[in-house]
Amino acid sequence: MLKQLTKAVIERALEAEMETHLGYKKHEAAGKGTGNSRNGKSQKTIQAECGAVELNVPRDRNAEFEPVVVRKGQTRLAGLDEKILALYARGMTTRDIQAQLMEMYGVEVSPTLISNVTDAVMDVVRQWQNRPLEAVYPIVYFDCLQVKVRDNGRVVNKAVYLALGVDMEGQKELLGIWLSAHEGAKFWLGLLTELNNRGLRDILIACVDGLTGLPEAIESVYPGCLVQLCMVHMVRNSCKYVSWKDRKALCADLRAIYSAATEDEAESHLELLSEKWDKLQGVTDKAT
Repeated sequence: MLKQLTKAVIERALEAEMETHLGYKKHEAAGKGTGNSRNGKSQKTIQAECGAVELNVPRDRNAEFEPVVVRKGQTRLAGLDEKILALYARGMTTRDIQAQLMEMYGVEVSPTLISNVTDAVMDVVRQWQNRPLEAVYPIVYFDCLQVKVRDNGRVVNKAVYLALGVDMEGQKELLGIWLSAHEGAKFWLGLLTELNNRGLRDILIACVDGLTGLPEAIESVYPGCLVQLCMVHMVRNSCKYVSWKDRKALCADLRAIYSAATEDEAESHLELLSEKWDKLQGVTDKAT
């Protein structure tokens, strides 16, 4: 996803730069008689954190176009992945995206160029947000991350909602990213409804944390979906009942249960865990 989004944003930014350089939009009659025009595209490979990105760089007939976001001879895009994701996560306000583009370019550019690139980038983000989805995903992971973001000059906590699907071929796909002030079951319901409207008709297994009301929200949109608590959250919750020095050993015993190949093997490991930790708990009770 990140590689595709990086390619789309950069290419739209380059097209906006070319439009600003020539002074007219593609196919406009105003371009006749200006002495310069578009002259196809050249391919260029850029190395980014997400891997090699193939770009189509526009050219002008007079060879006067000097791109800024990816300069001539530049082969690496250091730190651009975070900026591309920030363009998405910071929302759809023009002011926020303009500020992020100024940081991306790293140089003083004209307001017209920033405006042109902003319009192009917003269009790419909207297309990615509203892209159609597969009708069925066997597994979808729903999670929410608490992150710190800058909002109107202040650093505040925001909830970043993620939906990660596994398709019929076993490939993972990020279905969407949403930003909210806090995590809640009501927001999850709206998120699930949006996924349904984008074409996702059925989920076989939904892997979630223990948020109250989330299983009911999933059931209302996708009846019959099997809701499974995330094993990471289950292990994390179990660690609350032991001291810090015992957590590593407890996690190892729990991992043997959740990674068991059969139900009988899992029950066997569960009995061993019960014998070991119930005994330790009894010692702790006597000591207290």
